[in-house]
Amino acid sequence: MSILQILAICGMLSPIIYTAMWIIVGSLDSEYNHLRDDISSLFAVGAPHRRLAQSLVIIESVLLFIFFIGLFEGISDGGGSIFGPIVLLISSILGIFIAFFFPLDEGGEFTTYKGKMHIALVVLMGLFAIAGMVALWIRLQSVSSWSGFAIFSLTSAILSLIGVVISSIFAAGKYRGIIERIMVTPFQLFYFVLSLMVFLNN
Repeated sequence: MSILQILAICGMLSPIIYTAMWIIVGSLDSEYNHLRDDISSLFAVGAPHRRLAQSLVIIESVLLFIFFIGLFEGISDGGGSIFGPIVLLISSILGIFIAFFFPLDEGGEFTTYKGKMHIALVVLMGLFAIAGMVALWIRLQSVSSWSGFAIFSLTSAILSLIGVVISSIFAAGKYRGIIERIMVTPFQLFYFVLSLMVFLNN
């Protein structure tokens, strides 16, 4: 097994751990409602299982960061722009900063500096990830072994952007929890499929 394949396994594990986190930790809290409450509330200040949720988010963010370190080499297309891998790497770094330093305020609110920074960084992280998806589509659409993924990457970017907009509109609604879960799905699928492609092509 090559180093790139090991990094790709890290990338595949990241969305699995993230999804398992909100399912398991959310189920441990009888007051938590997956339809109503957003995922970030699980590691907000004062959340009953904050340490567990925060630890899992840090682990999955670091795994994604490790994968993105080798992404430029892992995309075996004989060269091309480094822009896509770089913005995806930046996105993962933002995820680590959010988990470590910028939780939501108690009750999932965002009234303090840290709470407001959480929202701002989450949006920025999503936009960087979407930019990375578009950049990989541009880079890989003419590479025969990656052309199918290039279409998937563009589709993921479009669905992710739509999800971000819809999630923002209903951010204060009573169904923001389920809407957010639908919104993050294209991101998580993209990370997993990209990692799988790197694994299979190296």
